[in-house]
Amino acid sequence: MTGTPARTLLLWCPDWPVLAAEIVDGVPATGPVAVLHANRVVACSERARAEGVRRGLRKREAQGRCPQLTVVDYDPGRDARAFEPVVAAVEELVAGVEVIRPGACAVAARGPSRYLGGEEAAAERIIEHVAQSCLVESQVGIADGVFAAGLAARSGRVVPPGGTPEFLAGLPVEALGRSALADLLRRLGVRSLGDFAALPAGDVLARFGFDGALAHRLAAGRDHRPLAVRQPPADLTVTAEQDEPIDRVDVAAFVARALAEQLHERLAGHGLACTRLGIEAVTEHGQELHRVWRHDGLLTAAAIADRVRWQLDGWLSGSSGRTGARPARPTAGIIRLRLIPDGVIAQAGLQAGLWGETGEERERAHRALSRVQGILGPEAVVTAVLGGGRSPADQVRLVPWGDERLPTRPGPAPLPGEPIARPGPAPLSGEPIARPGPAPLPGEPIARPGPAPLSGESIASGGGRAVNAGRPADHSAGGVPPWPGRLPAPAPAVVLPSPLAATVHDAAGEAVVISARLAVSAPPARLVVGTGRPAEIVGWVGPWPVDERWWAPAEARRRARFQVCLADGTALLLAVEAGQWLVEAIYD
Repeated sequence: MTGTPARTLLLWCPDWPVLAAEIVDGVPATGPVAVLHANRVVACSERARAEGVRRGLRKREAQGRCPQLTVVDYDPGRDARAFEPVVAAVEELVAGVEVIRPGACAVAARGPSRYLGGEEAAAERIIEHVAQSCLVESQVGIADGVFAAGLAARSGRVVPPGGTPEFLAGLPVEALGRSALADLLRRLGVRSLGDFAALPAGDVLARFGFDGALAHRLAAGRDHRPLAVRQPPADLTVTAEQDEPIDRVDVAAFVARALAEQLHERLAGHGLACTRLGIEAVTEHGQELHRVWRHDGLLTAAAIADRVRWQLDGWLSGSSGRTGARPARPTAGIIRLRLIPDGVIAQAGLQAGLWGETGEERERAHRALSRVQGILGPEAVVTAVLGGGRSPADQVRLVPWGDERLPTRPGPAPLPGEPIARPGPAPLSGEPIARPGPAPLPGEPIARPGPAPLSGESIASGGGRAVNAGRPADHSAGGVPPWPGRLPAPAPAVVLPSPLAATVHDAAGEAVVISARLAVSAPPARLVVGTGRPAEIVGWVGPWPVDERWWAPAEARRRARFQVCLADGTALLLAVEAGQWLVEAIYD
């Protein structure tokens, strides 16, 4: 690459990890403070440096030099969050800011220097604005290239155009920020950047590799990396101020439609589409109301207006009917309404269906459910999402309408020829689940309803952990967990929110118990759920053992499951846990 690097203005905040700890955590930066990472000091305050603390010291040595030292753990997330207001303050004066790292940001110097009256005037203006806006001290350096500007910022210098190689020549090799390379260069007798830049480029590449060649270019002042500027996000929020408080739904609907049109036009002007809409309202008494609406497609102007109208209707109508069914009415009328496009995507990213837009029936259902959410809250309408797990309760997650339908646990990959588990016909298929008789011994194949048993599949022996020897290790879903020990298809139709306590007796009236090695004391003959009447068991199969999280005693759970068929045709899923029989689910 040839040519001169672009003039760069770089703002640097000294000891930024220490300042970030003061801004976020309240640690006083005026005292002796050190930020540690991997038990070594990465930044320290001026007071700590006066006591002899330096970067690179171990924690014990730093505390030995300064017994009053306050130690703070290094947190890059904290540093970045605290630096965001500083970047925003710089963007108020100049455009095209690049964040080098938390505590340093750069911008092309040409624009600010021409607009603010020269490079030195621009540097002074930016430093003053950051100090007034964020109460943060900073220094600015201007030179040819980002690397040289960063070194100039440490002394607050403005290097004249073309003077960058001369400025860099007198600096030590440690200024490269590569400790291993700097140590090697010093042992070779190269002590300054000027000495390093004087070496032949081919020899540097052969001896130090590509990273050494890049450092050689930086030492010579040939930093041609363009600034990766960030674009400030466009302000898409629309607000409507009302002279008279709104306390009627029809007036609110009129305002909502005009505001929705304004928001839709602003989004269209940026080529964006809204998928998640935030609605904020402020009453005359200062009460703030907020709700977020999600949509699985394009929010048109009419759709935005509908949702705002529904939400205002829910707020202004107040509670009615059952106590607590709806939130209380606001204490006063609404004087300010804001629409915030909380989720936006490129408009070209949404595609209509194969036969046109979404069906009218689906749209009507979506509008109705969304309106219920606006009145009762987002958690009032939920849908079930199937996922992975060994029990029916683990495989279902209730998701609020409009939220992303993601399972809590990844689901298993179906085996070749195995039907997908879903609520469907009873597992009996016109015949008992299993013949009454002794439980299968360890190692004996399990008789199961629905699909035929897998070859080689057997129940666990000894510790009772679920095994699935017949399932292949490589699944068709690309590494999805197989969930060994899960129930076979079909799944129960009704999963009880809380299992019901039950007792199981044999033909002689004795309680049926399961041993540690999964041996059933006697064939189950009668079932009593709670305080109900006994029901005759005409078919049963099991046990299916599950021993989960056995490595964590506080979270361990061990149980054995049975499927039973009663004389009246009811099929149940039973479980034995800690000697107690439980009814977990019902088959349709």
